Amino acid sequence: QVQFVESGGGLVQAGGSLRLSCAASLSRFSINAMGWYRQAPDKQRELVATITSSGTTNYAGSVKGRFTISRDNVKNTVYLQMNSLKPEDTAVYYCNAVMITVTTTPLRSWGQGTQVTVSS
Repeated sequence: QVQFVESGGGLVQAGGSLRLSCAASLSRFSINAMGWYRQAPDKQRELVATITSSGTTNYAGSVKGRFTISRDNVKNTVYLQMNSLKPEDTAVYYCNAVMITVTTTPLRSWGQGTQVTVSS
């Protein structure tokens, strides 16, 4: 069974940085596109960033220029470097394998996520 274990969240002041990690027990991890999502209280889960097997990245407009997604195919891990954090970035962050077509679709069950709280 595929599992995603997210870590690295915490409480940070506005303007600060965090680096999230997601360890994936996913066979042939390297050929999967991966994505980071987030869900704020009383809001729907939203896509934050994706990275393809070849390393092509894409970002939601709200995080472009502040967040960087990367991957380590040896460690089966995807990362999200978050800089210049804002209170509106407060959410639980999740990763998942994704299928990227006209839209981006998560493929597996969700992990527990990691809480990011940005204070003003």
